[in-house]
Amino acid sequence: MKKRYIYTLTAAFVWLGTGCNKLKDFGDVNQNPTATTQPIIAGLLTNAQVSVTGLSSTGTPAIAGGQYAQFFTETQYSGTSLYTLPQNDFTPYYSGPLYDLQNIINLNQSKASSAVAKILQQYIFWVVTDSWGEVPYSDALKGLTAIQPKYDTQETIYKGIIATLTSAQAELDGSSLAGDVIYGGDVASWKRAANSIKLLAAVQLSKVVPAASGYAATAVKEAIAAGVIESNSQNMKVTFPGGGIKSPWYTLYDGRKDFAESATMTDILKGLNDTRLSVYGGKSEAIGNTESSDIGVTYGLARNNVLAFIEANPNWARVMRGDFRTTTGSVTIITAGEVYLARAEAASLGWTTEVVATDYVAGITASNGQWGLAAPTAAYIAAAPPTIANITIQRWIASYPDGHQAWAIWRKSATTANPKGYPALNPAPDAVNASKKIVSRFVYPTSEYSSNEKNVNAAVARITGGDVQDAHVWWDVD
Repeated sequence: MKKRYIYTLTAAFVWLGTGCNKLKDFGDVNQNPTATTQPIIAGLLTNAQVSVTGLSSTGTPAIAGGQYAQFFTETQYSGTSLYTLPQNDFTPYYSGPLYDLQNIINLNQSKASSAVAKILQQYIFWVVTDSWGEVPYSDALKGLTAIQPKYDTQETIYKGIIATLTSAQAELDGSSLAGDVIYGGDVASWKRAANSIKLLAAVQLSKVVPAASGYAATAVKEAIAAGVIESNSQNMKVTFPGGGIKSPWYTLYDGRKDFAESATMTDILKGLNDTRLSVYGGKSEAIGNTESSDIGVTYGLARNNVLAFIEANPNWARVMRGDFRTTTGSVTIITAGEVYLARAEAASLGWTTEVVATDYVAGITASNGQWGLAAPTAAYIAAAPPTIANITIQRWIASYPDGHQAWAIWRKSATTANPKGYPALNPAPDAVNASKKIVSRFVYPTSEYSSNEKNVNAAVARITGGDVQDAHVWWDVD
């Protein structure tokens, strides 16, 4: 680590100025050497919330996961789509948003702010552990007492996430919640968000904790009883102000066109006669363009092959229609559609007594509504009834464009008996990895082997197959 204590909270991050109640305030605070050095928790919260949007949009777990799940494919510099070694670094999440959120918790100036910080931390840990597997959790962010933190098993992390979300939503009160650019300080919304993350995380454990009496099923029932996101007005999202603070979906095509919507997605939507086809793919990278494209780019092609395709098909589908990629666009983190469809899966597993078909239709309806589209027709539902395969496919579709969620949903569905999973994904035709298999996890960064050698090696020893991209994370078992 060369004394860069990336997991620790060795000093307070200083934010000077007034609290941030709107995203437009983010980044407008200048240092004043005569002012207090006490951190401003509103600024820390805003900074962390903006950082969190990367985990469901264009940050590494999401944009790479979206390629493994075949939402997207590369058009210029084929690599990730061809399964080059995913040796990505998780430490920026510890030294960035997790650090800011821990500062809020340690300062303890507002009970509501501390509770929200805990909720956001668990969301980050959830994405990180699903991407790499075992990572530092219980020892993380403890300062100089744990500069080389142990790696926790995924089961330990998941149990910690569920427990912390449960306690954090109970801790929420009416105290000050300045700097909240997700829900504007509304405590009831944060309770629903915490319960919704808890529900989604628990459903992810269906293969390893399958019993209706197990802690995963119990967590699902608790979350629903306590109240989850049930309408798009309650979605967990950040809307960007534009100007110097643009939506990352705008930035994706700002002078570049490196990513396309995959033909895997367009073909599945065409096969279902799904109206989301009209918004998931855009005809142009031009911002605000309202023309759709259903010409998905063939997934996983080497550079020359993909360039030949897009040159022959200039109206190839960009990621989302242009009017959803404006500077003032939104990034969704958790949506009503995702929550309802996870409830449908839980009901189909016998975890709850909810009606599977009711949750299933509600989930597709909410997903359509999120994009301004009408509810699915009776013919649509009749053609795709709520079997576990169709529920999983609809969860995959509804998570668009959050590539990380899609990757997690697909990995859980793939087994030895059904290696293609739901939806049925074929590996990249031009894959460069030896096994030619779709990536199952990120590989630990080389920096961990030099800075935290003992603990990373202990984690690797517990991975069947070792620290390789074909190894499965804990919940991804037959």
